[in-house]
Amino acid sequence: MSRSLKDKFPDATVIGCSTSGEIVSGSMLKNSVVAMALESDVIAGIAADVIDVTDRKAPSRAIIGLAEKFGSKPLDLNPDQYVGIILIDGLSCAEEWLMEKIGDLVNIPIIGGSAGDDLSFKKTWVYLDGKAYNNAAILALMKPACKFDLIKTQSFIQANKKLTPTEVDEATRKVIEFNDMPAVTAYAKAVGVDEKDVASQFMTHPVGLIADGDPFVRSPQRVDGSSIYFYCQIRNGVDLEVLTSTDIIADTTDVVQKVQKEKGPIKGLINFNCILRTLQLEQEQKTDAYGNIFKNIPTIGFSTYGEEFIGHMNQTSTILIFL
Repeated sequence: MSRSLKDKFPDATVIGCSTSGEIVSGSMLKNSVVAMALESDVIAGIAADVIDVTDRKAPSRAIIGLAEKFGSKPLDLNPDQYVGIILIDGLSCAEEWLMEKIGDLVNIPIIGGSAGDDLSFKKTWVYLDGKAYNNAAILALMKPACKFDLIKTQSFIQANKKLTPTEVDEATRKVIEFNDMPAVTAYAKAVGVDEKDVASQFMTHPVGLIADGDPFVRSPQRVDGSSIYFYCQIRNGVDLEVLTSTDIIADTTDVVQKVQKEKGPIKGLINFNCILRTLQLEQEQKTDAYGNIFKNIPTIGFSTYGEEFIGHMNQTSTILIFL
């Protein structure tokens, strides 16, 4: 598919990834392909490269090379004039260190998502100009020809229950203890359920790293004995707040309408929407309502295995808007 798209559009930079569901103007889809063309009135210039996430030096080489294509050094790129899109192998567990490294190298905003595979958790793919890659990320630096904005929206409030990781395996995203208790015991106590029922609470009660009152969500993935695996890296000793879910439809509608009211019509929108948000919408039978939010906006997006906005997070929608 990557090769066919490049063959059809040989003069374009063609990027993409595998997904766990798709979004297009007015609809949430499954088993489909969605595509968006960004023309010269939206993008004045673009440069993209593949980053091998098994090579810790690869991000530096890629970003230096991409910046040179714009006649600049990485740190000299103006964050008001440039933006980056990143697509990462969703099974690589490389998102945290990769986003931290990129953040050290450039000051421009980087937004994106982790590739999915319809919840098979076997192999995910990222694509650039006719080739497909694993254990890799695609980074595209763009110079928009119009105004742009970034949105991070998640539908949670704090439950005023704190969980502090006291024993973790950061490499595997496994929490062994919270609050000096087995992770399952501490989590069950915090959300008020029996230990055998903790997994049923993961979607509606994740945990969050709170920065200036804003939650950066870390979602539990599965129970392993008395431990809990997460979709995001959990750092030892860093306080987390238990979160309670709110209304995804109302929250997203408010955010999009606020942008339109304050900044004018939206030319295009790229939505990196967490698979856990999609699953919640499916459970609540609200996928049509979610798609309907974007029915009058040129929109593309997909259900991700993690979202990128400054860092890596879960149960969030990170959105790039062209105005």
